[in-house]
Amino acid sequence: MSALMPLFSAAAAGESLWLPDLRDALGKDPAALPLRIRLRTAGTEQREHCLPLVPPESGEEAAFLRNVLRAFLLNLLSACGGSDLRLYLPEAAPASLWELTASALEALEEPGYDKALRVSARLCAAAGLPPFRRELLPLSAWTPPPTKESAAPAELGARLRRASGLGARGLRCGLDVGGTDIKLVLSRDGELLLAEEYDWDPSRLPTAEALMEPILAFLKRGLAKACPGEDARPHSLGLSFPDVVIRDRILGGETPKTKGIREHDPANYENELRRLAGLNDGLARLCRPGVRVRALNDGSMAAFTAALELACAGEDGAVACGVFAHSLGTDLGSGWLRADGRVPEMPLELYDLLIDLGSAPQAALPAEDLRSTRNENSGLPGARRYLGQAAAFRLAWELEPGLLEGFVEEKDGILRVRSEPEDLRKPCLEHLMTLAEKEEPAAEEIFRRIGVHLGQISREIQALLQPETEERFLFGRFVRHPRCFALIREGCASVLPELRLVAADRDLAASPLMRSLAPRGEGMAARFGQAVGALYYGIEEEEA
Repeated sequence: MSALMPLFSAAAAGESLWLPDLRDALGKDPAALPLRIRLRTAGTEQREHCLPLVPPESGEEAAFLRNVLRAFLLNLLSACGGSDLRLYLPEAAPASLWELTASALEALEEPGYDKALRVSARLCAAAGLPPFRRELLPLSAWTPPPTKESAAPAELGARLRRASGLGARGLRCGLDVGGTDIKLVLSRDGELLLAEEYDWDPSRLPTAEALMEPILAFLKRGLAKACPGEDARPHSLGLSFPDVVIRDRILGGETPKTKGIREHDPANYENELRRLAGLNDGLARLCRPGVRVRALNDGSMAAFTAALELACAGEDGAVACGVFAHSLGTDLGSGWLRADGRVPEMPLELYDLLIDLGSAPQAALPAEDLRSTRNENSGLPGARRYLGQAAAFRLAWELEPGLLEGFVEEKDGILRVRSEPEDLRKPCLEHLMTLAEKEEPAAEEIFRRIGVHLGQISREIQALLQPETEERFLFGRFVRHPRCFALIREGCASVLPELRLVAADRDLAASPLMRSLAPRGEGMAARFGQAVGALYYGIEEEEA
Protein backbone atom coordinates (compact mmCIF):
# COMPACT_ATOMS: atom_id res chain seq x y z
CA MET A 1 0.00 0.00 0.00
CA SER A 2 2.95 2.33 0.53
CA ALA A 3 3.21 2.74 -3.25
CA LEU A 4 -0.20 4.41 -3.18
CA MET A 5 0.72 6.97 -0.54
CA PRO A 6 1.86 9.62 -3.08
CA LEU A 7 -1.61 9.38 -4.59
CA PHE A 8 -3.15 10.34 -1.25
CA SER A 9 -1.13 13.55 -1.21
CA ALA A 10 -2.08 14.36 -4.79
CA ALA A 11 -5.77 13.76 -4.00
CA ALA A 12 -5.57 16.02 -0.95
CA ALA A 13 -4.06 18.75 -3.14
CA GLY A 14 -7.01 18.62 -5.53
CA GLU A 15 -5.92 16.12 -8.16
CA SER A 16 -8.18 13.34 -9.40
CA LEU A 17 -7.71 9.78 -8.17
CA TRP A 18 -9.52 7.60 -10.69
CA LEU A 19 -11.11 4.44 -9.34
CA PRO A 20 -10.07 2.24 -12.33
CA ASP A 21 -6.44 3.31 -11.78
CA LEU A 22 -6.67 2.36 -8.12
CA ARG A 23 -8.02 -1.09 -8.95
CA ASP A 24 -5.22 -1.60 -11.47
CA ALA A 25 -2.63 -0.58 -8.88
CA LEU A 26 -4.09 -2.94 -6.25
CA GLY A 27 -4.13 -5.80 -8.76
CA LYS A 28 -0.37 -5.41 -9.34
CA ASP A 29 0.47 -5.68 -5.64
CA PRO A 30 1.94 -9.17 -4.88
CA ALA A 31 0.07 -9.19 -1.56
CA ALA A 32 -3.35 -8.73 -3.23
CA LEU A 33 -6.10 -11.21 -2.39
CA PRO A 34 -9.20 -11.77 -4.55
CA LEU A 35 -12.58 -10.62 -3.26
CA ARG A 36 -15.25 -12.34 -5.34
CA ILE A 37 -18.51 -10.47 -5.77
CA ARG A 38 -21.75 -12.09 -6.91
CA LEU A 39 -24.80 -9.94 -7.60
CA ARG A 40 -28.25 -11.14 -8.57
CA THR A 41 -30.28 -8.33 -10.11
CA ALA A 42 -34.00 -7.70 -9.64
CA GLY A 43 -34.33 -9.06 -13.17
CA THR A 44 -32.76 -12.30 -11.80
CA GLU A 45 -29.58 -11.92 -13.89
CA GLN A 46 -26.42 -13.09 -12.11
CA ARG A 47 -23.24 -11.03 -12.40
CA GLU A 48 -19.72 -11.99 -11.27
CA HIS A 49 -16.83 -9.66 -10.40
CA CYS A 50 -13.46 -9.94 -8.70
CA LEU A 51 -11.83 -7.04 -6.85
CA PRO A 52 -8.19 -7.22 -5.62
CA LEU A 53 -7.68 -6.11 -2.03
CA VAL A 54 -4.44 -5.74 -0.09
CA PRO A 55 -4.24 -6.33 3.69
CA PRO A 56 -3.95 -2.85 5.24
CA GLU A 57 -0.86 -1.90 7.23
CA SER A 58 -2.42 1.04 9.06
CA GLY A 59 -5.74 2.54 10.00
CA GLU A 60 -5.36 5.09 7.21
CA GLU A 61 -4.85 2.35 4.63
CA ALA A 62 -7.81 0.37 6.01
CA ALA A 63 -10.07 3.44 5.70
CA PHE A 64 -8.85 4.06 2.16
CA LEU A 65 -9.40 0.45 1.05
CA ARG A 66 -12.85 0.52 2.61
CA ASN A 67 -13.70 3.54 0.48
CA VAL A 68 -12.39 1.85 -2.68
CA LEU A 69 -14.52 -1.24 -2.03
CA ARG A 70 -17.58 0.75 -1.02
CA ALA A 71 -17.28 2.88 -4.16
CA PHE A 72 -17.20 -0.21 -6.38
CA LEU A 73 -20.19 -1.75 -4.61
CA LEU A 74 -22.14 1.49 -4.95
CA ASN A 75 -21.26 1.64 -8.65
CA LEU A 76 -22.35 -1.96 -9.13
CA LEU A 77 -25.73 -1.35 -7.49
CA SER A 78 -26.22 1.99 -9.28
CA ALA A 79 -25.63 0.30 -12.62
CA CYS A 80 -27.33 -3.06 -12.07
CA GLY A 81 -29.61 -2.82 -9.07
CA GLY A 82 -29.83 -5.94 -7.00
CA SER A 83 -31.84 -8.46 -5.08
CA ASP A 84 -28.93 -10.39 -3.55
CA LEU A 85 -25.29 -9.27 -3.07
CA ARG A 86 -22.69 -11.73 -1.76
CA LEU A 87 -19.00 -11.11 -1.12
CA TYR A 88 -16.54 -14.02 -0.81
CA LEU A 89 -13.16 -13.55 0.89
CA PRO A 90 -10.39 -16.19 1.27
CA GLU A 91 -10.51 -17.82 4.68
CA ALA A 92 -6.78 -17.12 5.17
CA ALA A 93 -7.23 -13.36 4.75
CA PRO A 94 -6.13 -11.43 7.85
CA ALA A 95 -8.76 -10.24 10.30
CA SER A 96 -8.15 -6.62 9.27
CA LEU A 97 -9.27 -7.42 5.71
CA TRP A 98 -12.39 -9.23 6.95
CA GLU A 99 -13.20 -6.24 9.14
CA LEU A 100 -12.82 -3.60 6.43
CA THR A 101 -14.84 -5.72 3.95
CA ALA A 102 -17.69 -6.18 6.43
CA SER A 103 -17.51 -2.47 7.25
CA ALA A 104 -17.72 -1.50 3.55
CA LEU A 105 -20.80 -3.69 3.14
CA GLU A 106 -22.49 -2.09 6.16
CA ALA A 107 -21.45 1.39 5.00
CA LEU A 108 -23.82 1.13 2.04
CA GLU A 109 -26.48 2.25 4.52
CA GLU A 110 -24.73 5.59 5.09
CA PRO A 111 -26.29 8.78 3.65
CA GLY A 112 -25.75 9.07 -0.10
CA TYR A 113 -24.79 5.43 -0.51
CA ASP A 114 -28.21 4.29 0.72
CA LYS A 115 -29.77 5.78 -2.41
CA ALA A 116 -28.76 2.67 -4.35
CA LEU A 117 -30.29 0.47 -1.65
CA ARG A 118 -33.60 2.34 -1.89
CA VAL A 119 -33.71 1.93 -5.67
CA SER A 120 -32.94 -1.78 -5.35
CA ALA A 121 -35.67 -2.14 -2.71
CA ARG A 122 -38.21 -0.55 -5.08
CA LEU A 123 -37.14 -2.79 -7.95
CA CYS A 124 -37.45 -5.89 -5.75
CA ALA A 125 -40.90 -4.84 -4.57
CA ALA A 126 -42.05 -4.18 -8.14
CA ALA A 127 -40.76 -7.60 -9.22
CA GLY A 128 -42.43 -9.37 -6.28
CA LEU A 129 -39.06 -10.44 -4.84
CA PRO A 130 -38.00 -10.59 -1.16
CA PRO A 131 -36.21 -7.50 0.20
CA PHE A 132 -32.66 -6.90 -1.02
CA ARG A 133 -30.04 -8.71 1.07
CA ARG A 134 -26.24 -8.64 1.30
CA GLU A 135 -23.70 -10.77 3.16
CA LEU A 136 -20.00 -11.63 3.49
CA LEU A 137 -19.01 -15.31 3.16
CA PRO A 138 -15.80 -17.39 3.05
CA LEU A 139 -14.47 -18.13 -0.44
CA SER A 140 -15.12 -21.85 0.12
CA ALA A 141 -18.84 -21.10 -0.15
CA TRP A 142 -18.40 -19.69 -3.66
CA THR A 143 -19.34 -21.93 -6.58
CA PRO A 144 -18.57 -21.29 -10.25
CA PRO A 145 -21.45 -19.64 -12.12
CA PRO A 146 -23.43 -21.76 -14.57
CA THR A 147 -22.36 -21.66 -18.20
CA LYS A 148 -24.42 -19.20 -20.19
CA GLU A 149 -26.19 -20.46 -23.25
CA SER A 150 -25.48 -18.65 -26.50
CA ALA A 151 -28.39 -16.47 -27.55
CA ALA A 152 -29.97 -17.08 -30.93
CA PRO A 153 -29.52 -14.34 -33.55
CA ALA A 154 -32.09 -11.64 -32.88
CA GLU A 155 -32.48 -10.17 -36.38
CA LEU A 156 -32.61 -6.88 -34.53
CA GLY A 157 -32.11 -4.75 -37.62
CA ALA A 158 -35.15 -6.21 -39.38
CA ARG A 159 -37.31 -5.77 -36.29
CA LEU A 160 -36.34 -2.12 -35.93
CA ARG A 161 -37.00 -1.43 -39.60
CA ARG A 162 -40.50 -2.83 -39.19
CA ALA A 163 -41.07 -0.34 -36.37
CA SER A 164 -40.00 2.56 -38.59
CA GLY A 165 -42.39 1.33 -41.29
CA LEU A 166 -45.30 1.26 -38.86
CA GLY A 167 -44.71 4.96 -38.29
CA ALA A 168 -46.25 5.56 -41.71
CA ARG A 169 -49.68 4.62 -40.35
CA GLY A 170 -51.83 6.78 -38.08
CA LEU A 171 -51.16 9.55 -35.58
CA ARG A 172 -47.99 8.82 -33.59
CA CYS A 173 -46.44 10.61 -30.61
CA GLY A 174 -43.04 10.72 -28.90
CA LEU A 175 -42.20 12.58 -25.67
CA ASP A 176 -38.69 13.18 -24.34
CA VAL A 177 -38.81 14.49 -20.77
CA GLY A 178 -35.56 16.13 -19.66
CA GLY A 179 -34.22 18.12 -16.75
CA THR A 180 -34.65 21.55 -18.31
CA ASP A 181 -37.11 20.92 -21.14
CA ILE A 182 -39.70 18.53 -22.56
CA LYS A 183 -39.61 17.71 -26.27
CA LEU A 184 -42.61 16.53 -28.29
CA VAL A 185 -42.83 15.13 -31.81
CA LEU A 186 -46.02 14.17 -33.64
CA SER A 187 -46.45 12.47 -36.97
CA ARG A 188 -49.43 11.40 -39.06
CA ASP A 189 -49.14 8.75 -41.76
CA GLY A 190 -45.38 9.19 -41.78
CA GLU A 191 -45.42 12.99 -42.05
CA LEU A 192 -43.83 15.02 -39.27
CA LEU A 193 -46.50 17.39 -37.95
CA LEU A 194 -44.80 18.94 -34.95
CA ALA A 195 -41.43 19.17 -33.17
CA GLU A 196 -41.57 21.51 -30.19
CA GLU A 197 -40.06 21.90 -26.73
CA TYR A 198 -41.19 23.36 -23.43
CA ASP A 199 -38.77 24.67 -20.78
CA TRP A 200 -39.32 23.66 -17.17
CA ASP A 201 -37.56 22.93 -13.86
CA PRO A 202 -39.03 19.73 -12.39
CA SER A 203 -36.69 19.79 -9.36
CA ARG A 204 -38.78 22.61 -7.87
CA LEU A 205 -42.16 20.88 -8.14
CA PRO A 206 -43.52 19.66 -4.77
CA THR A 207 -45.84 16.78 -5.69
CA ALA A 208 -46.22 14.04 -8.28
CA GLU A 209 -49.34 15.76 -9.58
CA ALA A 210 -47.44 19.05 -9.98
CA LEU A 211 -44.72 17.21 -11.92
CA MET A 212 -47.15 15.36 -14.21
CA GLU A 213 -49.40 18.34 -14.97
CA PRO A 214 -46.94 20.30 -17.22
CA ILE A 215 -46.17 17.15 -19.23
CA LEU A 216 -49.85 16.41 -19.84
CA ALA A 217 -50.66 20.06 -20.57
CA PHE A 218 -47.80 20.33 -23.07
CA LEU A 219 -49.02 17.23 -24.89
CA LYS A 220 -52.61 18.54 -24.98
CA ARG A 221 -51.44 21.84 -26.48
CA GLY A 222 -49.29 20.07 -29.04
CA LEU A 223 -52.11 17.76 -30.13
CA ALA A 224 -54.54 20.67 -30.45
CA LYS A 225 -52.01 22.66 -32.48
CA ALA A 226 -51.08 19.81 -34.81
CA CYS A 227 -54.62 18.50 -35.36
CA PRO A 228 -57.07 21.41 -35.11
CA GLY A 229 -60.67 20.30 -35.43
CA GLU A 230 -59.69 16.65 -35.87
CA ASP A 231 -59.49 13.54 -33.72
CA ALA A 232 -56.20 14.32 -31.98
CA ARG A 233 -55.86 11.07 -30.05
CA PRO A 234 -52.63 9.27 -30.97
CA HIS A 235 -52.56 5.64 -32.07
CA SER A 236 -49.40 5.17 -29.99
CA LEU A 237 -47.22 7.07 -27.55
CA GLY A 238 -43.61 6.49 -26.51
CA LEU A 239 -42.10 8.20 -23.47
CA SER A 240 -38.45 8.88 -22.67
CA PHE A 241 -38.21 9.69 -18.95
CA PRO A 242 -35.12 10.61 -16.86
CA ASP A 243 -35.41 7.99 -14.14
CA VAL A 244 -35.24 4.24 -13.64
CA VAL A 245 -37.95 2.77 -15.87
CA ILE A 246 -38.56 -0.99 -15.81
CA ARG A 247 -41.36 -2.58 -17.86
CA ASP A 248 -42.77 0.88 -18.65
CA ARG A 249 -42.98 1.82 -14.94
CA ILE A 250 -41.13 4.74 -13.31
CA LEU A 251 -39.52 3.11 -10.26
CA GLY A 252 -36.30 4.85 -9.23
CA GLY A 253 -37.29 8.08 -7.55
CA GLU A 254 -33.77 9.25 -6.65
CA THR A 255 -32.99 11.63 -9.53
CA PRO A 256 -32.68 15.44 -9.31
CA LYS A 257 -36.01 15.69 -11.15
CA THR A 258 -37.92 14.51 -8.09
CA LYS A 259 -35.86 16.55 -5.62
CA GLY A 260 -38.77 18.92 -4.91
CA ILE A 261 -41.13 16.03 -4.13
CA ARG A 262 -38.59 14.34 -1.83
CA GLU A 263 -37.99 17.55 0.13
CA HIS A 264 -41.61 18.73 0.25
CA ASP A 265 -42.99 15.81 2.30
CA PRO A 266 -40.27 13.20 2.99
CA ALA A 267 -42.53 11.00 5.13
CA ASN A 268 -45.02 10.66 2.26
CA TYR A 269 -42.48 10.33 -0.55
CA GLU A 270 -43.02 6.64 -1.32
CA ASN A 271 -46.73 7.29 -1.85
CA GLU A 272 -45.97 10.26 -4.09
CA LEU A 273 -43.54 8.17 -6.11
CA ARG A 274 -46.23 5.53 -6.65
CA ARG A 275 -48.54 8.31 -7.87
CA LEU A 276 -45.89 9.30 -10.41
CA ALA A 277 -46.45 5.92 -12.04
CA GLY A 278 -49.86 7.36 -12.93
CA LEU A 279 -48.18 9.48 -15.60
CA ASN A 280 -48.62 6.64 -18.07
CA ASP A 281 -52.32 6.44 -17.24
CA GLY A 282 -52.75 10.17 -17.78
CA LEU A 283 -50.95 10.02 -21.11
CA ALA A 284 -52.97 6.96 -22.18
CA ARG A 285 -56.23 8.87 -21.55
CA LEU A 286 -55.15 11.32 -24.25
CA CYS A 287 -54.67 8.46 -26.71
CA ARG A 288 -57.10 6.18 -28.51
CA PRO A 289 -58.72 3.38 -26.47
CA GLY A 290 -56.44 0.42 -25.86
CA VAL A 291 -53.16 2.28 -26.35
CA ARG A 292 -50.42 1.20 -23.94
CA VAL A 293 -47.89 3.91 -23.30
CA ARG A 294 -44.40 2.44 -23.70
CA ALA A 295 -41.71 4.08 -21.60
CA LEU A 296 -37.94 3.86 -21.26
CA ASN A 297 -35.24 5.60 -19.31
CA ASP A 298 -33.82 8.48 -21.39
CA GLY A 299 -30.45 6.77 -21.75
CA SER A 300 -31.97 3.52 -22.94
CA MET A 301 -34.13 5.49 -25.34
CA ALA A 302 -30.95 7.01 -26.77
CA ALA A 303 -29.56 3.50 -27.34
CA PHE A 304 -32.81 2.36 -28.97
CA THR A 305 -32.83 5.45 -31.20
CA ALA A 306 -29.27 4.91 -32.36
CA ALA A 307 -29.99 1.24 -33.11
CA LEU A 308 -33.10 2.06 -35.12
CA GLU A 309 -31.33 4.69 -37.21
CA LEU A 310 -28.46 2.30 -37.93
CA ALA A 311 -30.96 -0.40 -38.93
CA CYS A 312 -32.78 2.00 -41.25
CA ALA A 313 -29.43 2.81 -42.84
CA GLY A 314 -28.99 -0.92 -43.53
CA GLU A 315 -26.06 -1.18 -41.09
CA ASP A 316 -27.19 -4.35 -39.35
CA GLY A 317 -23.58 -5.18 -38.53
CA ALA A 318 -23.36 -2.03 -36.40
CA VAL A 319 -26.06 -3.33 -34.04
CA ALA A 320 -24.84 -6.93 -34.01
CA CYS A 321 -23.01 -6.40 -30.68
CA GLY A 322 -25.71 -4.19 -29.21
CA VAL A 323 -25.74 -0.42 -28.80
CA PHE A 324 -24.53 1.65 -25.84
CA ALA A 325 -25.48 5.32 -25.74
CA HIS A 326 -25.16 8.41 -23.58
CA SER A 327 -27.09 11.64 -23.58
CA LEU A 328 -24.94 14.62 -22.60
CA GLY A 329 -26.97 17.65 -21.62
CA THR A 330 -28.51 18.59 -18.29
CA ASP A 331 -27.22 15.30 -16.91
CA LEU A 332 -25.53 12.14 -18.08
CA GLY A 333 -28.05 9.62 -19.37
CA SER A 334 -26.91 6.11 -20.22
CA GLY A 335 -28.62 3.29 -22.04
CA TRP A 336 -27.92 -0.15 -23.38
CA LEU A 337 -29.76 -2.14 -26.02
CA ARG A 338 -28.38 -5.65 -26.17
CA ALA A 339 -27.78 -7.56 -29.36
CA ASP A 340 -30.95 -9.59 -28.78
CA GLY A 341 -33.03 -6.40 -28.69
CA ARG A 342 -33.59 -6.42 -24.93
CA VAL A 343 -33.10 -3.43 -22.68
CA PRO A 344 -31.54 -4.81 -19.46
CA GLU A 345 -33.85 -4.53 -16.46
CA MET A 346 -31.27 -2.51 -14.56
CA PRO A 347 -31.21 1.05 -13.20
CA LEU A 348 -28.14 2.11 -15.25
CA GLU A 349 -27.91 5.19 -13.00
CA LEU A 350 -24.40 5.83 -14.22
CA TYR A 351 -24.46 9.55 -13.42
CA ASP A 352 -24.16 8.47 -9.77
CA LEU A 353 -20.98 6.43 -10.29
CA LEU A 354 -17.99 7.30 -8.13
CA ILE A 355 -15.05 7.56 -10.49
CA ASP A 356 -12.80 10.04 -8.65
CA LEU A 357 -11.75 9.31 -5.05
CA GLY A 358 -9.49 12.36 -5.03
CA SER A 359 -10.14 16.09 -5.64
CA ALA A 360 -10.52 16.51 -1.88
CA PRO A 361 -10.99 20.32 -1.73
CA GLN A 362 -13.75 20.22 -4.35
CA ALA A 363 -15.43 17.25 -2.66
CA ALA A 364 -15.51 19.20 0.62
CA LEU A 365 -17.77 21.91 -0.82
CA PRO A 366 -21.57 21.70 -0.43
CA ALA A 367 -23.35 19.92 -3.29
CA GLU A 368 -25.31 23.11 -4.04
CA ASP A 369 -22.08 24.94 -4.95
CA LEU A 370 -21.23 24.74 -8.65
CA ARG A 371 -17.53 24.28 -7.73
CA SER A 372 -18.28 21.05 -5.86
CA THR A 373 -17.82 17.54 -7.20
CA ARG A 374 -20.80 16.32 -5.18
CA ASN A 375 -24.02 15.29 -6.90
CA GLU A 376 -26.98 17.22 -5.53
CA ASN A 377 -29.22 14.16 -5.33
CA SER A 378 -26.82 11.91 -3.40
CA GLY A 379 -24.34 14.30 -1.80
CA LEU A 380 -21.48 12.11 -3.10
CA PRO A 381 -18.78 13.14 -5.62
CA GLY A 382 -20.41 11.34 -8.54
CA ALA A 383 -20.15 11.37 -12.30
CA ARG A 384 -22.87 14.01 -12.73
CA ARG A 385 -20.29 16.63 -11.76
CA TYR A 386 -17.80 15.26 -14.29
CA LEU A 387 -20.12 15.01 -17.32
CA GLY A 388 -22.99 17.15 -18.53
CA GLN A 389 -24.10 20.66 -17.68
CA ALA A 390 -22.94 20.69 -14.05
CA ALA A 391 -19.47 19.55 -15.14
CA ALA A 392 -19.22 22.36 -17.70
CA PHE A 393 -20.01 24.98 -15.04
CA ARG A 394 -17.59 23.47 -12.51
CA LEU A 395 -14.75 23.21 -15.02
CA ALA A 396 -15.37 26.73 -16.32
CA TRP A 397 -14.88 28.16 -12.83
CA GLU A 398 -11.81 26.01 -12.25
CA LEU A 399 -10.16 26.97 -15.55
CA GLU A 400 -11.25 30.59 -16.00
CA PRO A 401 -13.93 32.12 -13.73
CA GLY A 402 -14.40 34.99 -16.17
CA LEU A 403 -16.17 32.56 -18.53
CA LEU A 404 -19.14 32.62 -16.14
CA GLU A 405 -19.31 36.39 -15.71
CA GLY A 406 -22.92 37.57 -15.71
CA PHE A 407 -24.30 34.06 -15.14
CA VAL A 408 -23.37 33.28 -11.52
CA GLU A 409 -24.13 34.67 -8.09
CA GLU A 410 -22.83 33.87 -4.60
CA LYS A 411 -25.10 33.79 -1.57
CA ASP A 412 -24.08 32.63 1.89
CA GLY A 413 -20.84 31.30 0.45
CA ILE A 414 -22.61 29.14 -2.16
CA LEU A 415 -21.82 29.85 -5.82
CA ARG A 416 -24.63 29.06 -8.28
CA VAL A 417 -25.70 29.78 -11.82
CA ARG A 418 -28.54 32.29 -11.44
CA SER A 419 -32.03 30.81 -11.67
CA GLU A 420 -34.14 33.85 -10.73
CA PRO A 421 -35.81 35.88 -12.07
CA GLU A 422 -34.68 33.92 -15.15
CA ASP A 423 -33.14 30.45 -15.29
CA LEU A 424 -29.72 30.96 -16.88
CA ARG A 425 -28.54 27.34 -16.95
CA LYS A 426 -29.26 26.71 -20.61
CA PRO A 427 -28.01 30.16 -21.77
CA CYS A 428 -24.83 29.67 -19.73
CA LEU A 429 -24.14 26.28 -21.30
CA GLU A 430 -24.79 27.67 -24.78
CA HIS A 431 -22.39 30.52 -23.99
CA LEU A 432 -19.62 28.08 -23.05
CA MET A 433 -20.22 25.95 -26.13
CA THR A 434 -20.18 29.00 -28.37
CA LEU A 435 -16.85 30.11 -26.87
CA ALA A 436 -15.42 26.66 -27.52
CA GLU A 437 -16.62 26.88 -31.13
CA LYS A 438 -14.73 30.17 -31.37
CA GLU A 439 -11.60 28.38 -30.09
CA GLU A 440 -11.36 30.20 -26.78
CA PRO A 441 -8.67 28.08 -25.06
CA ALA A 442 -10.23 27.75 -21.59
CA ALA A 443 -13.65 26.96 -23.05
CA GLU A 444 -12.09 24.34 -25.32
CA GLU A 445 -10.39 22.74 -22.34
CA ILE A 446 -13.77 22.37 -20.59
CA PHE A 447 -15.03 19.97 -23.25
CA ARG A 448 -11.67 18.24 -23.65
CA ARG A 449 -11.75 17.41 -19.93
CA ILE A 450 -15.34 16.25 -20.16
CA GLY A 451 -14.04 13.83 -22.80
CA VAL A 452 -11.36 12.63 -20.36
CA HIS A 453 -14.08 12.04 -17.78
CA LEU A 454 -16.16 10.16 -20.35
CA GLY A 455 -13.15 7.93 -20.93
CA GLN A 456 -12.81 7.26 -17.19
CA ILE A 457 -16.48 6.42 -16.70
CA SER A 458 -16.28 4.18 -19.78
CA ARG A 459 -13.49 2.22 -18.07
CA GLU A 460 -15.81 1.76 -15.09
CA ILE A 461 -18.69 0.74 -17.36
CA GLN A 462 -16.49 -1.94 -18.92
CA ALA A 463 -15.68 -3.32 -15.46
CA LEU A 464 -19.31 -3.26 -14.31
CA LEU A 465 -21.27 -4.31 -17.40
CA GLN A 466 -18.82 -5.78 -19.93
CA PRO A 467 -20.69 -4.49 -23.01
CA GLU A 468 -19.59 -6.21 -26.20
CA THR A 469 -19.60 -3.05 -28.27
CA GLU A 470 -16.72 -0.54 -28.27
CA GLU A 471 -18.88 2.26 -29.69
CA ARG A 472 -20.72 4.93 -27.71
CA PHE A 473 -23.44 6.98 -29.36
CA LEU A 474 -23.77 10.48 -27.93
CA PHE A 475 -27.00 12.47 -27.89
CA GLY A 476 -27.79 15.87 -26.40
CA ARG A 477 -26.72 19.49 -26.54
CA PHE A 478 -22.99 18.84 -26.49
CA VAL A 479 -23.23 16.94 -29.77
CA ARG A 480 -24.98 19.79 -31.58
CA HIS A 481 -21.72 21.76 -31.65
CA PRO A 482 -19.15 20.00 -33.88
CA ARG A 483 -16.18 21.60 -32.15
CA CYS A 484 -17.41 20.59 -28.69
CA PHE A 485 -17.90 17.02 -29.84
CA ALA A 486 -14.44 16.95 -31.43
CA LEU A 487 -12.91 18.11 -28.15
CA ILE A 488 -14.84 15.48 -26.17
CA ARG A 489 -13.63 12.83 -28.57
CA GLU A 490 -10.04 14.07 -28.24
CA GLY A 491 -10.17 13.93 -24.45
CA CYS A 492 -11.78 10.49 -24.40
CA ALA A 493 -9.16 9.10 -26.80
CA SER A 494 -6.40 10.15 -24.38
CA VAL A 495 -7.88 7.65 -21.89
CA LEU A 496 -9.46 4.95 -24.08
CA PRO A 497 -8.16 5.23 -27.65
CA GLU A 498 -10.03 2.05 -28.67
CA LEU A 499 -13.42 3.53 -27.78
CA ARG A 500 -15.26 5.04 -30.76
CA LEU A 501 -17.61 7.97 -30.11
CA VAL A 502 -20.39 8.55 -32.63
CA ALA A 503 -22.42 11.76 -32.67
CA ALA A 504 -26.16 11.20 -32.97
CA ASP A 505 -26.58 14.06 -35.43
CA ARG A 506 -27.81 14.36 -38.99
CA ASP A 507 -25.22 11.82 -40.14
CA LEU A 508 -27.07 9.21 -38.09
CA ALA A 509 -30.46 10.24 -39.45
CA ALA A 510 -31.83 7.41 -41.62
CA SER A 511 -35.42 6.82 -40.53
CA PRO A 512 -38.11 8.79 -42.39
CA LEU A 513 -38.98 11.03 -39.45
CA MET A 514 -35.38 11.70 -38.46
CA ARG A 515 -34.55 12.71 -42.03
CA SER A 516 -37.52 15.08 -42.09
CA LEU A 517 -36.06 16.99 -39.12
CA ALA A 518 -33.06 18.21 -41.12
CA PRO A 519 -34.89 20.86 -43.18
CA ARG A 520 -36.21 22.39 -39.94
CA GLY A 521 -32.80 23.66 -38.88
CA GLU A 522 -29.24 22.82 -37.88
CA GLY A 523 -28.98 20.46 -34.93
CA MET A 524 -32.63 19.37 -35.01
CA ALA A 525 -31.73 15.67 -35.31
CA ALA A 526 -29.59 15.82 -32.16
CA ARG A 527 -32.09 18.04 -30.38
CA PHE A 528 -35.22 15.96 -31.07
CA GLY A 529 -33.59 12.60 -31.78
CA GLN A 530 -34.72 10.93 -28.56
CA ALA A 531 -38.27 12.20 -29.00
CA VAL A 532 -38.33 10.60 -32.47
CA GLY A 533 -36.86 7.45 -30.98
CA ALA A 534 -39.63 7.50 -28.35
CA LEU A 535 -42.21 7.76 -31.10
CA TYR A 536 -40.85 4.67 -32.82
CA TYR A 537 -40.45 2.83 -29.51
CA GLY A 538 -44.13 3.43 -28.80
CA ILE A 539 -45.09 1.36 -31.85
CA GLU A 540 -42.20 -1.14 -31.89
CA GLU A 541 -44.32 -4.06 -30.66
CA GLU A 542 -47.23 -3.56 -33.04
CA GLU A 543 -47.93 -6.16 -35.69
CA ALA A 544 -46.97 -5.10 -39.18
